[in-house]
Amino acid sequence: MNIRICLMALLSAGNLLGTYAAEPEETTIKLLETSDVHGAYFPYDFITRQPLKGSLARVSTYLNEQRKLYGEGNVLLMDNGDILQGQPVAYYYNFIDTASTHVCAAMLNYLKYDVGNMGNHDIETGHAVYDRWTSQCRFPMLGANIIDRNTNEPYLPPYRVLERDGVRIAVLGMITPAIPSWLPETMWSGLRFEDMETCARRWVEAIRKKEHPDVLVGLFHAGPEGNLLDNVIENGSEAVARNVPGFDVVFMGHDHRRLCKKIQNAAGDSVLLINPANAARTLADVTLKITRKDGRIVSKSVEGRLADVTSLPIDQAFMDTFAPQYQATLDFVSRKIGSIRSTITTRNAFFGPSAFIDLIHQLQLDITGADISFCAPLSFNAEIKEGDIYMNDMFNLYKYENLLYTMRLTGHEIKGFLEMSYALWTNQMQSPDDHLLLLNEKDEGFGRLKNPSYNFDSAAGILYTVDVTQPEGKKITITGLADGTPFDLNRTYTVAVNSYRGNGGGDLLTKGAGIPKEELASRIVFSTDKDLRYYLMERIEKAGTLDPHPLNQWRFVPEEWVKPAAERDRKVLFE
Repeated sequence: MNIRICLMALLSAGNLLGTYAAEPEETTIKLLETSDVHGAYFPYDFITRQPLKGSLARVSTYLNEQRKLYGEGNVLLMDNGDILQGQPVAYYYNFIDTASTHVCAAMLNYLKYDVGNMGNHDIETGHAVYDRWTSQCRFPMLGANIIDRNTNEPYLPPYRVLERDGVRIAVLGMITPAIPSWLPETMWSGLRFEDMETCARRWVEAIRKKEHPDVLVGLFHAGPEGNLLDNVIENGSEAVARNVPGFDVVFMGHDHRRLCKKIQNAAGDSVLLINPANAARTLADVTLKITRKDGRIVSKSVEGRLADVTSLPIDQAFMDTFAPQYQATLDFVSRKIGSIRSTITTRNAFFGPSAFIDLIHQLQLDITGADISFCAPLSFNAEIKEGDIYMNDMFNLYKYENLLYTMRLTGHEIKGFLEMSYALWTNQMQSPDDHLLLLNEKDEGFGRLKNPSYNFDSAAGILYTVDVTQPEGKKITITGLADGTPFDLNRTYTVAVNSYRGNGGGDLLTKGAGIPKEELASRIVFSTDKDLRYYLMERIEKAGTLDPHPLNQWRFVPEEWVKPAAERDRKVLFE
């Protein structure tokens, strides 16, 4: 009798244990991404001397909240590149104070980032900067498709596996492969950039075989789709997510456009695509829920949202920690460079010759001695006020760390270049009531402009008109050089351009001027060894006081249509 009771008790206990073992267990893991921070480390714009809505100081507050809610171990934090450029604080630690730990590395370490990814503007800083920075980051900086030409292997780790509460999460990092279309090879010497889809197919298979991850994450510094540059797909993130099965979520960047949507991949599975845009105003916030039963994953859910941090309080502990770097940057931007007799703004550049753009034209011509200069408004709405010019104004005058090239172009190529530029810039007016500018009905990333203003190149050194009633190919009439000599379509001229344009950026030299991409390097007869901003600053210091004015070497026609249309479009853009 006692034996029977014991057996029954053991069987009951076994059934009870089986019941408990069969109960599903749910784990929640947070995946958070910043992207395209562009130097917005502090809640202060060192260029405009105004508060910034975003910043890593507010991101820090959000991280503290999430780690309290989900546990520090269950929050995985990633950055998706383009963090080393955009504010003077980044420039200062890139090129001025190179002895200290880079402030960006120190901040990302402080915030406990788990993984990072390279962006094109990080590459733009050059080997010396990004090699130093990546070595100082206490987490892996990924780059599966950044290939070392000597070894034919990735220059940076291709992926990293992170385990959270027993869940294996593999993160594959890639960059837009269009780098050679924008940047001089000196910035990426010894490297090449592989097509994203080709690279992803190889590494997804390798990760599956070797790592057996429960979750596969793409961390891609590229937008979802669009733009074929020199037969290279600039933004291939969605194509990878759709055509290479296996990803649960793809974090994106590069194009500065907010996005959160799900797509179906080639195997019929759902993939979340998410992009937090730029300037540390928004985080991509993904909630991953894993349900396990008897040690096996039986279900997996992935939900995303874009978390706005602009209304969050600043993390004072973060600010206190980096107070010395803040002060060092403030001292740097407060140095006086010279003075200017009148206020200049890029707003005027959309409607005709402007003092702002023509100041850059004149400085480019002076520095290079070229016959002609090409230049575009790199900032949509920049201004330098009358009075003293300080170092921070130089970042308004010239936004990017481009080099300055002198190139050889024929008259035909110069005309073709300008034809394409103004076709991107201006509408083909059919009546006086039409828009002068090529506009969208709503803001789609460039204000109301259909195309980015950094591709709206005008010229100095030649006299020409732009007929806004004509299509591309018939808009531009060049009447002569600025010195009064005739302009010859068959003659070769020297032209000053920035390195972004000189390497094919914006396609104005390749598609507009018709120069094969592989021929561009042979057209460069001179390159500065420092960025253009440095030489502009040097010239301003030497001049002391600037008296900028429009050169008035080109104009829109017919003027009776253009003037009222310009007034209407100015209100559309800026009021």
